[in-house]
Amino acid sequence: MTALPTTEAPAAPVAPPRVPWLLTVILTGQFMAILDVSIVNVASPVIRSDLGASGSGLQMIISGYTIAYAMLLITGARLGGRYGGRRLFLYGLAGFTAASLACGLAVSAEQLIAFRLLQGAGAALMVPQVLSMIQTNFEGAARARALSLYATVISGAAVIGQVLGGVLVSADLFGTAWRPVFLVNVPIGLGLLVVGARLLPSGGPQRHRPLDLPGLVTLSLAVSLLVVPLVLGHEQDWPLWGWLSMAASVALVGVFVLVERRASAPLVPSRVLKARGVIPSVLAVFGMMTVYGGFLFSFAQYLQGTLGDSPLQAGLTFIPSAVAFAAASLNWRRVPERLRRRMVVASFAVAALGYLGMAVALSGGDHGQPLLSIAQAVAGFGLGGVFSPVLAIALTHVAPEDAPDASGLFVMVTQLGQVVGVATLGTLYLSGGSITNIGVTLAATVLAAGLCSLPLLRR
Repeated sequence: MTALPTTEAPAAPVAPPRVPWLLTVILTGQFMAILDVSIVNVASPVIRSDLGASGSGLQMIISGYTIAYAMLLITGARLGGRYGGRRLFLYGLAGFTAASLACGLAVSAEQLIAFRLLQGAGAALMVPQVLSMIQTNFEGAARARALSLYATVISGAAVIGQVLGGVLVSADLFGTAWRPVFLVNVPIGLGLLVVGARLLPSGGPQRHRPLDLPGLVTLSLAVSLLVVPLVLGHEQDWPLWGWLSMAASVALVGVFVLVERRASAPLVPSRVLKARGVIPSVLAVFGMMTVYGGFLFSFAQYLQGTLGDSPLQAGLTFIPSAVAFAAASLNWRRVPERLRRRMVVASFAVAALGYLGMAVALSGGDHGQPLLSIAQAVAGFGLGGVFSPVLAIALTHVAPEDAPDASGLFVMVTQLGQVVGVATLGTLYLSGGSITNIGVTLAATVLAAGLCSLPLLRR
């Protein structure tokens, strides 16, 4: 297998026409998709009150988007490789924008859950093309810079989503309460469609490979059978069907492995999984995003529920974490190349220290300032020292023709991690778990993910 040029060595970027516009447009689309996770997080207590949603219904409003998003990501990547990234990006953006409008007009929790699933499906067509286009249009140092901007957009969207969600909900524009957190996507999406249709490079199909529908159905069922009982179980006192469902999920994972071995075009080709560093990177990213998703959900509920903060106050509280994440994402390339793999492992330990600091800060039952802000910044800086470097290390060893599948894999793992984080840590908090225990659990999970990254130390 021909390895891609290392992202850590200087090299000139591939320069098709309008590459600067390419990066601007696709990263704006990525920004919207991430924004829609965090902006709803802050609005969730108001949504729950206005629509009369149960705790599990609220989790499904938040996680439904991410479940559909995660399940269809690899298929979206495969379609992009088959029909062209530009076309799939624009189709996904159009679907995402239309579903955002429907979410903003929903009149019940059930409608909102359904429209969130459609919104996630649109994002699943759009988002895999972002990492794939970076992989195929940039090389060497240019790709490293693009990946740093990619990670910065993720953290920036997270914090802007928290703050913007707080501003919009607190403003209660024309008595619309939470609805603008969805409707804000509509003008942005329409503008991006016009610009993208004019400026994105047309790039034709990369690979004509069939879709793996058996693999998609099996994996979707396995994840659903795990997530649904985790979300609903605490309100129904953990019924027998929930335990049977989770056991069936484990069995279906085994079925999925067998299906993939027999598939002519599996969801993730074995050569991608066998590429050096991919498996440890996947596990590291999954653990990191589990922590991130669980932290956002639990902390937003604590701030607005237990402490009585307004949505805006809650959103502003997240700023230190996201700013530190962005700072680490933009500057990790300053670390000497020989130390970068060690930096990834050490960054997990830094993040764990930050979450332990948050647990201590919140143990008194108040905001715990200024220790809380300091601990958040430490945790965010640690996670920022993981995300971009891990992607860069893993994608270095993936063949160009496998870029869509590798991109779909990493984006799927990113979203699945958030789903599991909301389902598990959110359930723990809603079931009466203290925010201090949540902080300790986050620290332990980060350390476990750090252990998964140890194989990256082998060059």
